[in-house]
Amino acid sequence: MKTLLLLVFFHFFSFLFGQEQPPISTYTPQQYHAENQNWDISQSDNKYIYIANNLGLLEFNGAKWQLYNSPNETIMRSVEVVGNKIYTGCYMEFGFWEKNSFGKLEYTSLSKTLKIPLVEDEQIWQILNINNWILFRSLNRIYLYDSLNKTLKIINSKTRITGMFQIDDTIYYQAINSGIYKLINGQSVLLTNHIDIVNKNVVKIFKAQGGLLFLTQENGFFTYNNSLLKPWNNKINLNLENYSVYSSIKLKNGNYAIGTISNGVIFIDENGNFIEKVAQENGLTNNTVLSLFEDIDSNIWLALDNGICNIDIDSPIRIFNDVKGKLGTVYASSIFNNKLYLGTNQGLFYKPLNANESFKLISGTKGQVWCLNLINNELFCGHNLGTFIVKENTVEKISNVQGTWSIKPLGNNQNKIIQGNYNGLNILEKINNKWSFKNKIEGFDISSRFFEFINPNQILVSHEYKGIFNLTINNNYNKVSQITKDTTLKGIHSSLFKYNKKIYYAYNNGVFKYNSASKNFEKDSLLSKTYNSKSYVSGKLIVDDSTGKLWSFSKNNINVITSGTLSSTPSIKKIQISNSLRKGVPSYENVLKLNDSKYLFGSSSGYLTIDLTNVKKETYNISINSIEVNTLENKISKLKIEEKEILKNFENNLSFEYSVPKFNKFQNVEYQYQLVGLYNMWSDWSLNSKTQYKNLPPGEYIFNVRAKIGENLTKNISSYTFEIEKPWYLSSVFIAIYIIIGLLLILLTHKLYNRYYKRERERLLKKTTRELERKELENAQQIMQFQNEKLQKDIETKNKELASSTMSLIKKNEFLNNLKKELNAVALGDNIAPVIKIIDKNINNTDDWKLFQEAFNNADKGFMKKVKSKHPNLTPNDLKLCAYLRLNLSSKEIAPLLNISPRSVEVKRYRLRKKMELPRETSLTNYIIEL
Repeated sequence: MKTLLLLVFFHFFSFLFGQEQPPISTYTPQQYHAENQNWDISQSDNKYIYIANNLGLLEFNGAKWQLYNSPNETIMRSVEVVGNKIYTGCYMEFGFWEKNSFGKLEYTSLSKTLKIPLVEDEQIWQILNINNWILFRSLNRIYLYDSLNKTLKIINSKTRITGMFQIDDTIYYQAINSGIYKLINGQSVLLTNHIDIVNKNVVKIFKAQGGLLFLTQENGFFTYNNSLLKPWNNKINLNLENYSVYSSIKLKNGNYAIGTISNGVIFIDENGNFIEKVAQENGLTNNTVLSLFEDIDSNIWLALDNGICNIDIDSPIRIFNDVKGKLGTVYASSIFNNKLYLGTNQGLFYKPLNANESFKLISGTKGQVWCLNLINNELFCGHNLGTFIVKENTVEKISNVQGTWSIKPLGNNQNKIIQGNYNGLNILEKINNKWSFKNKIEGFDISSRFFEFINPNQILVSHEYKGIFNLTINNNYNKVSQITKDTTLKGIHSSLFKYNKKIYYAYNNGVFKYNSASKNFEKDSLLSKTYNSKSYVSGKLIVDDSTGKLWSFSKNNINVITSGTLSSTPSIKKIQISNSLRKGVPSYENVLKLNDSKYLFGSSSGYLTIDLTNVKKETYNISINSIEVNTLENKISKLKIEEKEILKNFENNLSFEYSVPKFNKFQNVEYQYQLVGLYNMWSDWSLNSKTQYKNLPPGEYIFNVRAKIGENLTKNISSYTFEIEKPWYLSSVFIAIYIIIGLLLILLTHKLYNRYYKRERERLLKKTTRELERKELENAQQIMQFQNEKLQKDIETKNKELASSTMSLIKKNEFLNNLKKELNAVALGDNIAPVIKIIDKNINNTDDWKLFQEAFNNADKGFMKKVKSKHPNLTPNDLKLCAYLRLNLSSKEIAPLLNISPRSVEVKRYRLRKKMELPRETSLTNYIIEL
């Protein structure tokens, strides 16, 4: 019987490879930057994970791993988070870590503070918390630390303590070869030393069925009730005999997780029935599980001999991971005759539905399978090689036309189908219960992956690069009579589908509904909400005819559209699972309903299933983990997270680290931040959990950060307020000084400007005065000129008058002299003498001289005075001669005026020269004229 059970067990486990598993997140030493071995796991209230590693304490906030080296550079064996303290134990040392105001852990040694005399080579393997007591277990002792009173008790054991266990408020421990003890009032009390357990290494003690359940390392489970010890489930015990159990926990749902050495982790239910096994061949980084831990969100953490793993055991998602590449990429799926069929790039595979069996390749189908269509209770397979009818585990080829993209019934005719191929559209016909190729629809040779009927004689065909074709086909379905083409709608990964009797076209710009009246596509506002240009991955929307559900795929979600229960408006439900993690192939997505709530989705490495009843909307908080400031000298320092910091002006390079403690494999966390006071706008969404600001100007700032998982925002926005001081030369004191100096400068400038303006005004006044004086002078000169010109004219007039007068006198005297001469030539008589006397009287008329003198003085004022002043010895006759010489008269012209001969004039001139004492070379006339 035992042999039979073992055979059944190993046969069962032989099919585990490649079966559906919960999502597993793996973390390698290269990722968490520590050594391979991890010994213990715990979690804080803010969901941070803490792991005891060979090098020290690992902290994981969901975005970043942080290693805190062991306080004495030895292997850290245990960790337990209690409130805001993280207790750890290692070689010859135990104590606790606590976060400082900068967000970093600082260590306090209890073993040194309390001056505990540790046993030589003692290591702390386990830590438990009960009420206010922290228990540290080594192989030799149990240390009971009262965290309130800061006191310590020590429990010694004569034999090696292999384990310490907490059941409600009671602590049990095993002393090998001595028995199981429990602590009562700080004292050890023997519980049992049953022969079947006393020398067996107990890995864990659970509370079960009104008693206790012991899990041993090599011999399975034992129940202990009313001092009676007996094996638990024989079947699971027989199976566990083949494994070496190292760790175990009881899950919140009542099931058990059992960590083994070399065989991974095994899950059983509360009755001992096997559920599943997860090992290295299907996801773990190592098969030796040194510790197990269930976190707040029911994720199962595994501390492994090489790495760390997180199993999302309660996830609605299960993964079939094609590790060896036997299946390949799944393009189509179907259930037929209680078998699950998968069409992949490597052929058509099947297995019994809901059976833990491997998929098998159906002979003759190797190669690319494009579609699986169930029509009238017959399963058609569209293949690169043609079209097949699937019959259980065999296929029958019914068409050799290569590349069958899609197959649809031809109206209500159950004996004809239409299929889209690489070469266009083709008709298959069923005759005598046997399907065969009938004809190609001529006139259209373009690859027809997506096509839908508008009416029996009109078909729409979409091509992602060429657009949408509207084909009019004759009644015999053998020829296209008319083709119209719409090239406005086309795009990569687009599709054409029919939903609620309406035809839709979907691509990166949205979902468009065909309007049969206008014969155009119009944008559908509701369905277009399932994605946008940024979240677009694929335009392929899949209709589930059995449920009326419509499935679409975007960057971060799988969307399911269902008809409204109370209205005609469909509702959209978003399942948060990113395309990169679900490994979908854009435009080749496929969905298969497995039962009322469970659906299968093909991927590039197998498939995954989602149970819609277990899909829950989770909420998360974001927190700022670290703030660093970097000065110009590259000195990096931490800032207190909970306090407002006032920084120097040169401390203006800041970096922020933040995270969301989310450990779901299929959901990416995206972050968005803003810096109020500089960048008030929110940044673009990013996967990066760190941001930097450089050369920030002085001022007050508020840094805000938030996150989203899928489309759900975190409950909170984490904020940090800080201020960057102005440089000393911009401080308030200096600004006041600058203001005073500025005012003084303004006053000084004002004074200088006033002085300048005064000088300028005086200069301008002087200039203006000079200008006025110059103008006046010019005016005076102009007046003088006018007067001079007038005088000149008067002189000229006088001169003319003088000349005229002179000439008149000369002419008169000449006439009289000539007359006298004539009369003297005549015989003298008594009657002539009076005439001559009258003539002589007129020649020597003083009135003529007075008239001439007056005219001469008017024409040449001051001349006579000048001559008299210079030559006072001149007689009136001399002055008269000077006047005539002044007029530049010749001796001949002067003679009549003086009533003398020209010779006498010369004599007078000679005498005048003498009186004037003129040199011989000086001309008398010139001298008188120039005088």
